Amino acid sequence: MDRIGDDMLFEEILSRLPPKVVSQFKCVCKQWCYELSTPKFALIHTRRLSKLLQKKLLSLDEHTIVVDDIVSGNLEVDTRKVITFPYDVQPSRLIIIASFNGLMLVCIRRTDANQLILWNPTTRRFKLISDNYFSRYFGRHDDTGGMYFDENNDLKVLHINCFAGAVTARVYSRHNDSWRNLSFIKGCLLGSNFYSWSVGIYSGKTIYFTASNYWLPPGECNIVAFDVVSESFSILRFPERIQMNPCQVHFITISNKLHGILVRYSDEQCSQSSTIGAAPKDEYNSRE
Repeated sequence: MDRIGDDMLFEEILSRLPPKVVSQFKCVCKQWCYELSTPKFALIHTRRLSKLLQKKLLSLDEHTIVVDDIVSGNLEVDTRKVITFPYDVQPSRLIIIASFNGLMLVCIRRTDANQLILWNPTTRRFKLISDNYFSRYFGRHDDTGGMYFDENNDLKVLHINCFAGAVTARVYSRHNDSWRNLSFIKGCLLGSNFYSWSVGIYSGKTIYFTASNYWLPPGECNIVAFDVVSESFSILRFPERIQMNPCQVHFITISNKLHGILVRYSDEQCSQSSTIGAAPKDEYNSRE
């Protein structure tokens, strides 16, 4: 074992193990707990798993939560599984706000107070993270969020709420088990009920959102970027060549690169799609 070395042990051997086994090995000793919790190990482990693990699709309907395997881009209905949520609530009352490294950020809509849950459908572990702030109404298009790890390997949960024309941004620390407020862009009108926010997509230490206005002016779409290092917001513009009304934009990551799918109306057909590629912090370039 002495001749193997720590780098070989953690980066080449233990990084190939399933998440449950890695969690168990954190109990071996303090050194193993530290080494298996570093951002470097998490990055290596995630990249290895992304190549080996089977992709899954989680779907909610009125009464059930279903998980399907995705093989070569196709759903394998023969392997479909029905899973249960940690709380006794109808799936129709659940809203998935974000997902990150196997974790899901889920809101339970209740008549008295909403609840925000961190949930791992694979391990079935969960944690209630909402506080008294979530007693207000939760809107599908007015609330959004994302998740990320900071430089201290602390899991952070970003929650954005649009209410009465104002945007309120808050961040939750898993280590401290507490929320704190963040400063949003001054003079920004994205808190209006005319705007609909997308789910946040993490790419290159930045979480990206779209805030679309389908009313006045019709088709206006903004890119809101949240830098997870400085914990600050900024607005990125779309390339002028694709400014059109109306349109919808949805972000996805392909090979660890951020892309935007643009859907717009035209005179020739009902909708078209384009792909927008961007490196973090750079302006967007149109790609056919």
